[in-house]
Formats: sequence, C-alpha cells, structure tokens
Amino acid sequence: MSKGNFFTGQPIFNQILSHISRGRVKALGRSCNADRYCKSFGTYEHLVTMLYAILNRCDSLREVTTGLLAWEQRICHLGLKAHPRRSTLSDANKRRSEKVFEKIYFDLLARYERILPDSRQQNKQGNLYIFDSTSIALFQEILKASGLSCKDGRRKGGIKVHTLLHSERDTPVMIRYSPAAQSDVTFLKEVQLAKGSVIVFDKGYCDYRTYNRFIGDEVTFVTRLYSRSVYQVLEQRLVSVDQQQLGVQDDHLIMLGYTYLKKAVQVPARLITYIDPGTQKQYQFLTNNTELDPLTIANYYRQRWQIETFFKRIKQNYPLQYFLGDNANAIKIQIWCVLIADLLLKVIRQGCRSAMSFSNMVALVRINLMTYMDLKSFLRSPEKSLLRRLKHLSIENKGPCCLTHRGPANTKTFIFAL
Repeated sequence: MSKGNFFTGQPIFNQILSHISRGRVKALGRSCNADRYCKSFGTYEHLVTMLYAILNRCDSLREVTTGLLAWEQRICHLGLKAHPRRSTLSDANKRRSEKVFEKIYFDLLARYERILPDSRQQNKQGNLYIFDSTSIALFQEILKASGLSCKDGRRKGGIKVHTLLHSERDTPVMIRYSPAAQSDVTFLKEVQLAKGSVIVFDKGYCDYRTYNRFIGDEVTFVTRLYSRSVYQVLEQRLVSVDQQQLGVQDDHLIMLGYTYLKKAVQVPARLITYIDPGTQKQYQFLTNNTELDPLTIANYYRQRWQIETFFKRIKQNYPLQYFLGDNANAIKIQIWCVLIADLLLKVIRQGCRSAMSFSNMVALVRINLMTYMDLKSFLRSPEKSLLRRLKHLSIENKGPCCLTHRGPANTKTFIFAL
C-alpha cells in the first residue's frame, strides 16, 4: 500500500469509535464485574466487535470473525490486539451481562444529549415523551410467542422491546424487555417523568392507577379511549366554530370507571372527539389536561407516529433479523449495541450537518467502514471525497497504471489507479 499523505491515519470505523471513551467503558465494565475472569476479550473489545458486526450488517459469527481477520493489519487502530474467535464471541454474548451495555448506552446519551436535538425539526417539544413497544421475531425456544398457533402447530417466539422515546432528541430514554406474550400495561407503571412533561401512548395501555399517578405528578398524558371503558359525563365544554371547522366535535369532562363499586378506581379526565379532515376518521382522545386547546391534544397524539418511524429505522438499517446468539442475554446485548450504533451515527450526522437521508448515511458507512478517509468530509459530499482521494493516489503513484490484455479477437486496456 502506498505511503500517501492523503490518508487521515484512521479508518472510518475508528473515527466512529473515537466518540466512545475507552477508559469510561472499562470503568463501567469493572463496576458491573463484566471483565471478571477475562484475559483479553474485555468489555471494550466486546463492544467494538459487536459494533463492527452491526455497522457491517453481519448475520453470523463467522462473518464477524472472518471480516475482522481480513482486516487484521488495521484492527490495531480499533484497540483490538487480535481478531476474536467465534467461540470467544459466543461465550462473551452468553456470559457477560447485558446490563453493562445498558450503562454504556445511557452514559453516551448523557454525554451527547445537548447536541442531539435537530434544529431542522419544526414544532420541537422538549418535554414530550412517547411510549410504545415493538416485537422482534425469535425462535419459541428462546422466548415465548404471542397469538394463536398455525395449523401445523408451529409457532415463532419473540422479544418485545418497550421503549420510552424522547421526542425532541428522537432517542430512547427507557428500554425494557419481555417475551412477546407478556402484556404491555405492566411497563407503563415503571415510567417516571418530571413535572410538566407530556407522555403519549396508545389506547392499549389502559391502567387507571397509573393515570391517577400521572395526575398526582402533574404529568399530562394523551391517549385514546379504550373501547370497553366505562365513563360518566360530568360537563360539556364549549367548542368554538373555528375548532369545529378544524375537526373538533365534542369536548367533555368525564369520570372514568364504575361509580357504583366502592373499590373501583376512578379517574377524572377530559374526552375530546375529533374527526380528521383528511381521512374523515373519528378519534376519541383522553387526557388529564383541561387547559390545552383540543387541537393541541390532537397534534400531541399525531406525534405518536414518531416512535413507529423510530422502530422502522432501527429494523431497516441494522441487523435485527438474525442474532449472534441463541439465548436471551445475547439478544439483549445485540439490541443495546444497535441503539449505541444508532446514537453514535446520529451524533456524527448532527456534527457534520449532512443533507443525505439517514439510511443512505448508514449504507455509505457500511461500504467504507475500513476506508482511510475523513468521515465528516465524506458524509458532506461522498462523491467529491472519493474523487479527491483517487486523484491524490494517482498523483502519488505518478499517474494511473495502464495494463493491456491482448486476446485472440481484440485488445482491451484496463486502467487502475493504484
């Protein structure tokens, strides 16, 4: 390889890893006893290997170890002394607790939370949180399935990822895991928010005790009315003509829950009936805030679609169809590392102010993961950066190298920029 001065000295992957403090990762590993009885493959080496697998979209242990072996002359930049064996990575995914990767994620989130908000987003809500879950299909032997069995008796299991998303930063601030068969309502009880926050969730999270806790904590919740909910109308509020033209039909103060049972939990709430002007579909929004405009409540619930976009981005851009382990701990480790990789790429994208889509950026990083090139310049203008690199290489090698192959029928000339 030519000793040109165009190279930055570090591959793109190492420039991504530069956003992680190696000493901090090792300290978190020691605090969780994650490096106990480990001679060479510690928490940091495990994290780097998993991030390589995720950014390179590796679907098996062989792809990970073979890929690192192919770049063995360059992995010294990554802090790895040697490429890991398949058995080493498999054992680490099984034995090292996923809690240390959870701590690494939240440590990075606390470090970069100030630069994550995107100034290009409109109507930013700094205190808006969205709660929902997504299911990832697995074998039933690992985690239990939900729903009915197929006619042939086969069933797929799954892991459910319960996520509390900060709307402005577009990053999870709480993650919980459960088998796909477990109810979602259980994890809404664990949500703790500051005074004045707003949380939006689907109508499936129907828990009156949690609703009353939000009221006591002065947290605004916005959801939809569950079809089997029982309520009593206490007051009908005035709806202006302008609000009616924009889709607001009714605005009531209600009391949720049975009124004739002494032990029944009751919730004072506000019920807004809204018809979407575009689709003409009717919605019934439930909230505990009596001061906000009805259209503001409708816009809050419309923002709930952001978490669906987040789940779609995670599943499309990172390897979550195949896992590097057949146990629950390995699966959770891979999901945490996916969230770490997504957070790092969001920070890098925010720093270089790239105009390309997030999916295109992830694809370009994957293709050029071990290329020696300045990452920020590359993401601002990929084609110009590559052409500039080829030009420098051609000058340093005194022009392109021409090779002529003479065949029986014709002559072909190939030009290589070495």
